[in-house]
Amino acid sequence: MTDAGQRPIRVLFVCTGNSCRSIMAEALLRETGGDAFEVHSAGTHPKGLNERSLRTLAEAGIDASWARSKSVDEFRGQPFDYVITVCDQAREVCPYFPGGGESLHWGYEDPADATGTDEEQMAVYRRVFQGLREQIRGFVPLAHPVEADPARADAATPAV
Repeated sequence: MTDAGQRPIRVLFVCTGNSCRSIMAEALLRETGGDAFEVHSAGTHPKGLNERSLRTLAEAGIDASWARSKSVDEFRGQPFDYVITVCDQAREVCPYFPGGGESLHWGYEDPADATGTDEEQMAVYRRVFQGLREQIRGFVPLAHPVEADPARADAATPAV
C-alpha cells in the first residue's frame, strides 16, 4: 500500500512484440507489487497477445483480462521510475524515457520461439514465467523498501 500522498512507482516493461515476456512481467508486478506500482508494458514492434502467455498466467491464477499489446510510442514523453527491457533486441532499440528513472535489463529467451509439442512449448513459457516471478519478487522490495514483506509476495504470486 502506498502512503497517503505518495505516488506509485511507475514501471514500464519493454520487449519486441509485447506479446509474451513483457505482458507476463507486467501481470506479475501488478499482482506482487499491488498499488505501490503503476505498471505498463509495451513493444518496439507489438504483434498482439500470445495465447500461450495468457494460458501461463491463467494457470498461475493471474487475471490478465486487462492485457493488450501496445507500442512504446504510446508512452513516449512519459516519465518512468524504471524502464525494464526483458529481451536483448528491445534493449538495443528501446527509446529513451525521461524522468530520471533507471533503465534495467532482464534478458529472457523468447518463449514464442519454442518448438515441439504444445506441452514442450508450454514448458518454455512456464520456465520464463518462473524466472520473471523470481526476478520480480527480488525487485519489489528494492524498488519500494516499505513493501519488503516476503509473506505478501508469496501470497500474491501463486505457484505454477
